[in-house]
Amino acid sequence: MEKWNHIYEYFNPIAFTLGTFKVHWYGIMYVLALLVGIMVAKWIVKKDKLPVSQEMLDNYIIWIEVGVILGARIGYILFYDPNTSYYLTHPWQIFNPFKDGEFIGIRGMSFHGAILGFIIASTLFSKKYKINQWFFLDIAAIAIPAGYVFGRIGNFFNQELVGRVTDVSWGIYVDGVLRHPSQLYEALLEGPLLFLILYIYRKRKTFHGELISLYLILYGIARFTAEFFRAPDVQIGFVCCGWMTKGQEFCLMMIAAGLGLYFYFKKNGEKVSFT
Repeated sequence: MEKWNHIYEYFNPIAFTLGTFKVHWYGIMYVLALLVGIMVAKWIVKKDKLPVSQEMLDNYIIWIEVGVILGARIGYILFYDPNTSYYLTHPWQIFNPFKDGEFIGIRGMSFHGAILGFIIASTLFSKKYKINQWFFLDIAAIAIPAGYVFGRIGNFFNQELVGRVTDVSWGIYVDGVLRHPSQLYEALLEGPLLFLILYIYRKRKTFHGELISLYLILYGIARFTAEFFRAPDVQIGFVCCGWMTKGQEFCLMMIAAGLGLYFYFKKNGEKVSFT
């Protein structure tokens, strides 16, 4: 266990280098998360014989990938970055992977921003192609947690979003302080657990929008819980009541949005027989 406790002293967040270009494990995990999410979405469509063409699904995936990346980055700048005003006045720097001539990659992504970008892209796609976006969002609700686990593992590899101080035997030393490996808690709760619940429940779906509504609710609960083991953002700290983090604040909004959508679509949504 001692070697595990000191894993950051042995682990190099850089997977390999190509000349002066450094490839981080975080970047690899981020790409893997996208690929796995896409593969699962296509697998669900094929397995359940859903009425959507491969071409339409591929187009949808491209749209939401753009939305997710833009939303994640812009969301981080608006919600978490201490230099928000700088980026708003220098928008061309938002996706600049270089600093002082050195390649450092694009750092700072917000999941809640990614969700907003995802929903906006999905809405625009549905209007352009005149399709029921909630049908596609229900597919995404299963695929997202399947890939999301790799994003959290990437956070762990990148030694970021560290946990709170602890004395548990499986803690990880970060700069000499023993902390919860909260990234791995989140990987489990927000990834495989949500995937299994939604994958099993999908056969009970009775209206379009049900699965994405449940995803918002369940993710909000899982993330809210995990945040108790994750250190609050240094530049923000606690935002309410002396214990609530910014992430928990957004999670409450997600849960409320999920509940609202669920009951709205249960009453007014397009009914389906998903067998």
